[in-house]
Amino acid sequence: MTEPKIYKGGEFLITDTDPNDVFTPEDFTKEHRMIYETAMDFVKNEVWPVNEQLNEKDEEVHRKVHAKAGELGLLSTDIPEEYGGMGLDKASTTCAGDALGRAASYAVTHGAHTGIATLPIVYFGNEEQKKKYLPKLASGEWVGSYCLTEPSAGSDALSGTTRAELTEDGKHYILNGEKIFITNAGWAQTFVVYAKVNDEEFTGFIVERDTPGLTLGAEEKKLGGQGSSTRSVILEDVKVPIENVLFEVGKGHKIAFGVLNLGRWKLGAATTGGAKECLSQAIVYANGREQFGVPISSFGMIKNKIANLVVRCYVSEAIQYRLAGLFDAKLATLDEAAKKSGTENSKVIDEYATECSISKVYGSECLDECVDEWVQILGGYGYSAEYPAEQAFRDARINRIWEGTNEINRLLVPGTLFKRAMQGRLNLLGASKDVASFIMGYSPLAVELPPGPLGLQQNLVKMSKKLTLMVAGLAAQKFMTALEQEQEVLELIADMVIETFAMESGLMRALKAVDNQDEDKARYHVAAVQVYVDRTIPKLENWAKQLLAYVEEGDMLRTQLAAVKKLARYQPIDAITLRRELADRAIDLEAYPFII
Repeated sequence: MTEPKIYKGGEFLITDTDPNDVFTPEDFTKEHRMIYETAMDFVKNEVWPVNEQLNEKDEEVHRKVHAKAGELGLLSTDIPEEYGGMGLDKASTTCAGDALGRAASYAVTHGAHTGIATLPIVYFGNEEQKKKYLPKLASGEWVGSYCLTEPSAGSDALSGTTRAELTEDGKHYILNGEKIFITNAGWAQTFVVYAKVNDEEFTGFIVERDTPGLTLGAEEKKLGGQGSSTRSVILEDVKVPIENVLFEVGKGHKIAFGVLNLGRWKLGAATTGGAKECLSQAIVYANGREQFGVPISSFGMIKNKIANLVVRCYVSEAIQYRLAGLFDAKLATLDEAAKKSGTENSKVIDEYATECSISKVYGSECLDECVDEWVQILGGYGYSAEYPAEQAFRDARINRIWEGTNEINRLLVPGTLFKRAMQGRLNLLGASKDVASFIMGYSPLAVELPPGPLGLQQNLVKMSKKLTLMVAGLAAQKFMTALEQEQEVLELIADMVIETFAMESGLMRALKAVDNQDEDKARYHVAAVQVYVDRTIPKLENWAKQLLAYVEEGDMLRTQLAAVKKLARYQPIDAITLRRELADRAIDLEAYPFII
């Protein structure tokens, strides 16, 4: 078996991807399946039965559940073995996160603990810090928390005003400030806190719960996530040893932004898992609910909802595991010394910043669509707190806000790509210029499609890349450095990039299924991608036209619109029949049909 190619972040937009280089759920090893099944059993046996107590913030129950997660290794997939962890690959971490996404409010505690609260120490801590803190975080004996947001600093995290002043003897820093909306605050023993040294050097610190001067505000009264603790963390002359500086003074942004990228990917996996659970429960209800003498799952419009959610989850799942594969391939290139270097880890994490933003945006919006339709399929019962859909609906809403709002992440997608183009790290501008000459000789009616059942979709994904490059290049040429002020334009480009990555991720997964599975199983993969591409291409065409109508005018606008028409030209397929087949499969199984 050949090693997968190491792709650069954002490279998917300017190159052809080989399906054999893309990790998919169908590539799971026995170990991956074991992690997934262990996590699923944990959710069903340890979390769901005590959901009510968790929602009442019963700390004893919460700590018992958390310790059980630690005992099963579900808190330590990212922690090296020498510090009490499992030391597993990112695919395993994705498996755990996928399953834990079904864990109601405990998913919040777990996600914050294993992600933004632990990973700063894993990737940026020194040897002494790792030995001291990671074993307790891995076992669940301690709960971790992450303190970045301030009353006046949300998305603009670096504008925070929490201060850190070095004592005269040079042995401690004195921290003063307030952090708000801090997940796990009420139960945490470690806080990763960011403060400015000398009012300008943004720096990370590990602060322990019992440090004098650290106090907590009252529990926030929240829309959802009732089983998680969210409080303010108040720092009044908190004396922190210099040994607890994380990484280096003045390089806290490396930790904060790097770990947020990983947090976005982890959130993408968890929300995808949650989405699949919403879908499965909606199907079970639809099969059992009768109206007019038949199950409502037999109604065409209900089938249509189910099929659309199946397709959405299929693509989101493909995105999350593809990204895990990218991380694993890149991390495998590091030697042992590099794996312990905060600088080298920062480079690897930063490489896939664009894909991490895509993961978070897509997964959170996939979950929102699934939970909303779950409520709709239940009708009045979905609006009742007696049914789990009501809690899930409230719980899901936060995912589009934290780890960077989806608006911020949409700005980051093109912003990161353009920045790398200017740095010479990604030949985005050259690829954009090549599209113009390609269009001159391209005839959609004369194109020879690749062989196989997904030949049309392969060509459409290829054309989607060119269409996205074309309009992104025109926008960059028009506005140059002022482009960052054109947020509506950036949003359109972001949506085109996101959907192109989504289509390709689903396509690569289905192409592998066609090669490796029997025809009957593979046909559902094929159908999912055919349906998704069919409904996405018109969106891309419309977004491109909106952007061009703002950027160009007159004859140039007409010329560019003609180019859009060529690149986006396709003949619609019979998606209704395909959706019925996908819905029938899911209804028969009473579950999301692509079982891991």
